[in-house]
Formats: sequence, C-alpha cells, structure tokens
Amino acid sequence: MATIPITKRGAEKLKEELQRLKTVDRPGVIAAIAEARSHGDLSENAEYDAAKDRQGFIEGRIQEVESKLSAAQIIDPSQVDAGGKVVFGATVDLADEDSGEPVTYQIVGEDEADLKQGLINVSSPIARALIGKEEGDTAVVQAPGGERRYEVVGVRYL
Repeated sequence: MATIPITKRGAEKLKEELQRLKTVDRPGVIAAIAEARSHGDLSENAEYDAAKDRQGFIEGRIQEVESKLSAAQIIDPSQVDAGGKVVFGATVDLADEDSGEPVTYQIVGEDEADLKQGLINVSSPIARALIGKEEGDTAVVQAPGGERRYEVVGVRYL
C-alpha cells in the first residue's frame, strides 16, 4: 500500500476522531440499538433501522481512519529543510499577479485540506504548480476560470 503524506497536525486530528468514534460514538449507537430492540417487533422499527445504519457508518469510518493512519507518512513541517523550495507542509505566501492580492496557503494532505483555512490538498492544481518553486518564482495555475499567475513571496516551514 502506498504511503499517504499527512502533517503532524492532521495525524493528530485523525487520531482524535478515531478515539471519539471508538469511545463515544460506537457505545452510543450500541445503546441506541439495545433501546430500539426493547420496543419489540424489529420489522417495523424505524429507530432500530436508523441505529443499525448509523452503526454501519461508524464502523466503516473507524476502518477508514485506521487504514489512513497505518499508511500515513507523518511529516512535521517545522522539521523540514527544503532550502526555501515549496514542498509538502510548506506555508507559501503568494501575490496574485493580476490583482496584487496576497494569499497564504499551506500544502497539506487530502484529509486536512480546507480552503477557508488556507490549507490546500497536495494534489490540487495550485499545489502542483507551487511544488518546487522558490521565493521570487512565478507559478502558473490552470484554474477552471482560466490561467492564474502567482508570485511566490515567501516560503515558511511552520
């Protein structure tokens, strides 16, 4: 199985989710199933069906998170020394060449990506355009709305 890059912060979030699923959600749904069973006839018991569906979702998510953690290559961006190049985990300060508008992104794994927080997936078009660039370089991104050009203003490893 191929390794999945993930930041230290992302791995911690997945571990917290796994802990919650196993210690809170799983026991809660087991209790809900027991409660629904006590109501008698299971063939027409919507609460039982809903609880069983929820249990299936929780068990599936537990397997998914465990699989991702077992295949994870945890990268601590603060320990990266890429000589000023944009790499996985780097925080990149950019300036849109058309508008001059500054933007900051951190390149993270698929499960951590959240554009509103400035966290972009390593396989996204903008991240692929940025990888390997240095301060002063121009990244050309093929966006759905057309070509966008960004100047790399700074690269940090936080």
